[in-house]
Amino acid sequence: MILKIRQTGEPSLRQYARPLGRDEILSAPMQELMVSMRETMRDAPGVGLAAPQIGMALQIAVIEDRQEYIDKLAPGLAAERGRVAVPFHVIVNPNLTPIGETTATFYEGCLSVAGFTAIVPRAQAVRVECLNEFAEPLVIEAEGWYARILQHEIDHLKGKLYIDRMETRSFMSADNFIRYGSKAISQ
Repeated sequence: MILKIRQTGEPSLRQYARPLGRDEILSAPMQELMVSMRETMRDAPGVGLAAPQIGMALQIAVIEDRQEYIDKLAPGLAAERGRVAVPFHVIVNPNLTPIGETTATFYEGCLSVAGFTAIVPRAQAVRVECLNEFAEPLVIEAEGWYARILQHEIDHLKGKLYIDRMETRSFMSADNFIRYGSKAISQ
């Protein structure tokens, strides 16, 4: 079932999501929610979706960066961003730790800030300890664009949006990004 994606200004996007226990994760309603989140993310389309984006203050996010999305990028852009396909997975109750001090700065968008983009600095590599959809412990070490996706989605679970971290002069509509690109902020 496709769920409504909440837009900035909705209270659910600014709440700190609550963790889930093992039995709750394995319950039929939560398992169904994870399937609906996957369908909603793909329908949007997006590479991640956190429960607060659908109005639920739960520490659940779904992530998938499909090869077909990467293939649509301009030549060289995937390599510049460190972007590779990431299979579908669920993260529950994540704890994120940056690896090293290297950061990367790229334009980023969000399904809950529809139609806009901005430059956002993020850690280049991260370690995430969490549970998967079966309430099993999972450790993810990621770098490049995958690390960015994880940080973005985990921010949602803490009531944060990319606009809280963006370089404010870079904020623009997606249409203007296509029209002007990074030249828009240098003027």
